[in-house]
Amino acid sequence: MSQRGDTPEEFDPQASVFERDFLPARPSGLRNRFYRLLFHHETASERNFDLALIVTILVSVIVVLLDSEPSIKARWHHWLMIAEWVFTVLFTIEYGLRLWAVRRPLRYATSFFGVIDLLAILPSYLSLIFVGSQYLLVIRVLRLLRVFRVLKLVQYSSEAGVLITALARSRRKIAVFVCTLITIVIIFGALMYVIEGPEHGFTSIPTGMYWAVVTMGTVGFGDISPGTPLGRFITSILILIGYSIIAVPTGIYTAELASTLRPRRRHVRCRECGLQDHEQESWHCRRCGSGLPLEEPTQ
Repeated sequence: MSQRGDTPEEFDPQASVFERDFLPARPSGLRNRFYRLLFHHETASERNFDLALIVTILVSVIVVLLDSEPSIKARWHHWLMIAEWVFTVLFTIEYGLRLWAVRRPLRYATSFFGVIDLLAILPSYLSLIFVGSQYLLVIRVLRLLRVFRVLKLVQYSSEAGVLITALARSRRKIAVFVCTLITIVIIFGALMYVIEGPEHGFTSIPTGMYWAVVTMGTVGFGDISPGTPLGRFITSILILIGYSIIAVPTGIYTAELASTLRPRRRHVRCRECGLQDHEQESWHCRRCGSGLPLEEPTQ
């Protein structure tokens, strides 16, 4: 049986899920050294490589942002384009090395990080066919999610799991709320189309629905506005409705989040007083102090 650090990670019970899913292609040699450099973060060289990669990603995103600014693009576009392609070539080589170093390249290519790595280089090559698609390279910023692995911040994933769990538990209530909003938008959009008409910008019911969404969200772009007293009265009602319901999804989610964070309870009946609700770690009844049964007896 191999000891920890003797490669194959499949024999290591302490290996992470990522390490078990994406094993090195070779137990030793050049491919294994590249594997450890690209996927591990224990030694100083491995951590330095990851930190350098993060800095490179940030610089490449800044280059794309600067190239979209007209005044900077007019003067530095040529050099920014060269820098952009240099970064693309570097990331392409890195992506190829990752596929070469793992035992199952296709499995890595279809994983979350594998897809992100591919999307980080794809827009540059698409720009040779579709002009302007290179600005989608800002998706490289998603590669910064690796910082959670590099800086040992994986424990934050449990906190993210709490938020996701609360959102999943409240999905039906939120779905009902969204359906109610859509109903209100359709009714008020059609109503304003009938009342205001094309002469005030309400050229169709979908246009009225767009106005209703903007108005109910209390944004009010001003590109479409009612011109009749009745239309303004209806607008006022819709604004008040928007203020009234804006807290509904927040309340739903907060309630589910509080329920998720609430400590789990132990539901066993006390033989002395009959109380059923106790702390998860309790061995004695919180009302009478009697010992609790290990399990609720089956009927």
